[in-house]
Amino acid sequence: MRLAIIGQQAFGKAVLEAFLGRGTTVAGVFCAPEKAGAKPDPLRLAAQERGVQVLQLPSLKEAQALQSLRALDVDLAVMAYVLQFAPQTFVNIPRHGTIQYHPSLLPRYRGPSSVNWPIIKGDTQTGLTIFRPTDGLDEGPIILQKTVPIGPNDTLGSVYFEGLFPLGVEALVEAADLVVSGKCEETPQREELASYEGWCRDAEARINWQAHVDQIYNLIRGCNPSPGAWTTVRGQKLRIYDVVCHRTRTFGAVPGKPGEVCAVGEKSIEVAAQGGRLELHAVRLEGGAKSPPGALAASLGIAVGAALES
Repeated sequence: MRLAIIGQQAFGKAVLEAFLGRGTTVAGVFCAPEKAGAKPDPLRLAAQERGVQVLQLPSLKEAQALQSLRALDVDLAVMAYVLQFAPQTFVNIPRHGTIQYHPSLLPRYRGPSSVNWPIIKGDTQTGLTIFRPTDGLDEGPIILQKTVPIGPNDTLGSVYFEGLFPLGVEALVEAADLVVSGKCEETPQREELASYEGWCRDAEARINWQAHVDQIYNLIRGCNPSPGAWTTVRGQKLRIYDVVCHRTRTFGAVPGKPGEVCAVGEKSIEVAAQGGRLELHAVRLEGGAKSPPGALAASLGIAVGAALES
C-alpha cells in the first residue's frame, strides 16, 4: 500500500507513525504552512525525521496541490486532522480515493468542535467516524465507526486523549486496509439525524451562573483543557478547570445565590448554582498559571458571599 497523509499536529504524527510502523509506504505528507512564531508542527517534524517528503501548501484547491498529489502516485490518501478544505478534484486523485477521520458519530456533531459539544450537552456517549470526504462539511458516506463512552467525570481531555485519539489512529489503519482490499462498505449518512455545531471558543465557554448546576458542570468539563470555561472575579477573567459537582435534592438546601462563593478552603472554593454547588479545584487567572482556588481566594480577598459574574 502506498499512501499520502494530509494532516497536522500530534494526531497526524501518530497516524504517520502507525502506518510507517507496519511497513506501509508513505510517499508524502501534506500539512498546512505554520504561522510565524508558532510551535513546529509535530507531523512535519516527524515526516522530515523519517525522510518522508513534506508539502506545505497554502491551499489544497490550487493546481500545485493537485499536481503534487498526482506525482506521488498513491493508492490512498488519509486525512488526519485537516483544517484546510480538500475539494473533490483533490481527494479523488488516489487510485482508491481518500478517507477522513472525524471525532464524532456522524451525522451528529458535524463541525470543528465535535469533541467539546457532546460533553457540554450532557451526552453519555460519543465516538469517531471514518468517512469519504465530499465538498459538504463532514457529509460523506461512512466506512466505519467506533463508540467512546463519556463518564460523569470525563473531560474534553480524557475523552479525546484516552479514547478518540488512540481509537482514531487504529480506525484509520483499519479503514485503509478495508478500502484498498476492496472490502469496505460505504453507508450514506442519514440527513434527518444530522446536526452541525460551530466552534467552541471563548464566547461559548463563558459560564452563566443562572443555569442549572449540571449545565455549568458539563460546560466546564467540555472546555477542559481548551478553551477553558470562564467567569470573572474582581474584574479579572478566571478560567475554571477541575471541579466536583454536588447536586442538591432538597428545596432550599443550596447555601447561597447562583454564582456566590459559599465555602472557602485551603485547596478549593465552592460556588452555589441552581440545583447544587460546584467545588473548584483548579483555576487560572488570565495571563497566569493554574493554581489551587484557595490560594487565589487568599490573594484576591475572596470570602464567603463574594459573587462570580457571568
